[in-house]
Amino acid sequence: MAKFLLKSTYTLDGIKGLFKDGGSKRAEAATKAIEGLGGRVESLCFGLGAHDTYVVCELPDHKTAAALAIAIRAAGGVDTRVTPLLTPEEVDEATRQQLKYQPPGA
Repeated sequence: MAKFLLKSTYTLDGIKGLFKDGGSKRAEAATKAIEGLGGRVESLCFGLGAHDTYVVCELPDHKTAAALAIAIRAAGGVDTRVTPLLTPEEVDEATRQQLKYQPPGA
């Protein structure tokens, strides 16, 4: 399975819901959604800064990650962005691939 980082920021309505429901209930809802798509939550943390939540999870593929992000954003209350995560070994494989690239203006 592929690994992803979901960074989310609550809207005003989302913050009101968080205040009403609490963090554990929101974490449970996120976990249930991810597991419902055949995924697994590795970690789920709330933050103080640029984003309100950070979730590292495994999902079957990129289409599933997109479906999750679209469903979350469409429901309202949370603006979620998904970042694919690569292992060091995957980066090693990427650096071994040969390609020709012409930079702009060259």
